[in-house]
Amino acid sequence: MTSSNHKPLRPMAITMGDAAGIGPEIIAKAFQDSPQDCLGCFVVGDVPTLRRAAAVVAQGGICLPVLELSAAQDALHVPPRCLPVLPVYSGEQAAVPPVAFGQLSAHAGQMAGDCVAWAARAALRGEVSALVTAPLNKAALSMAGGWLTSFPGHTEMLQALAAEHAHTPVAQMPVRMMLANDELRVVLVSIHVALREALAAVTFENVLQTLLITHRSLSAVLGRSPSIGVAGLNPHAGEGGLFGREEIEVILPAVHAARAQGVQVSEPIAPDTVFMRARSQPGRPGEFDVVVAMYHDQGLIPVKYLGVDKGVNVTLGLALVRTSPDHGTAFDIAGTAQADAASLVQAIRMARQLCG
Repeated sequence: MTSSNHKPLRPMAITMGDAAGIGPEIIAKAFQDSPQDCLGCFVVGDVPTLRRAAAVVAQGGICLPVLELSAAQDALHVPPRCLPVLPVYSGEQAAVPPVAFGQLSAHAGQMAGDCVAWAARAALRGEVSALVTAPLNKAALSMAGGWLTSFPGHTEMLQALAAEHAHTPVAQMPVRMMLANDELRVVLVSIHVALREALAAVTFENVLQTLLITHRSLSAVLGRSPSIGVAGLNPHAGEGGLFGREEIEVILPAVHAARAQGVQVSEPIAPDTVFMRARSQPGRPGEFDVVVAMYHDQGLIPVKYLGVDKGVNVTLGLALVRTSPDHGTAFDIAGTAQADAASLVQAIRMARQLCG
């Protein structure tokens, strides 16, 4: 099966996420309510868990049929409103019943991690077109032990797997997190670290690397060089050094170095205004295509304020396409059919866009 330009079609993998959370439910809901968006997709996960999720979403009505796949390529032949699952476990491991809703579980953490590892390696081998990850729980991941305890989240795990595939040290496989919706895109200099560590991570090298990764990644998506706005670290972007000198001594030199390499980037802008300037609204495009923020909450608060249901998490800098909904496992509503699949559907759509 090939497309019109003779490129082989490849399926898209969606990882199950933490089985105790809403990941399986939003996946079942997406396949039930947005079947055209999910064509050619399959779930890397646990068949009993996905069957339970399909039953929850059905709410006593007709249950979405779950089809167990033997190979990823089989997903290309699955009809709409059918939930194809490629199990990560077999034999005795597959006989373990689904974990309880809303409870931390080492087994759920292990399954979530194994799903990501399988799908990432398949993407790196070129067997799937993209990877969409349902939410995992960082505490459950740590409880699983072994290699999974090294990772505070998806981004760091994918970085390690990509480095392993390329036979290169992790330090030589830089990645960045981008959060995006219809109105705003934000890329972060640092991700899941304590605030003190995040401030220390605002170095010339890290800021320049972020600008270059953002430029390369967005150029591929937009088909042109993106306009990048840079958030200052301090109030009023330091006010000329009165409130801190990071803008003068660190961020601005990185901006100048990026400009020397052809990057279209602003000087540091006060962080309380740069996101408003970049926000795109109907009839009023934003001043910037993307904002580079200096740390996690500085960038994610404005994106999430605009609506968690619209946000998509994208990993930049890897030799694979990875997107994810912009929310967590929501243990408090798992199993209640209240979870909204809108962000997952947006993540699937953006993954297709990034695949070209």
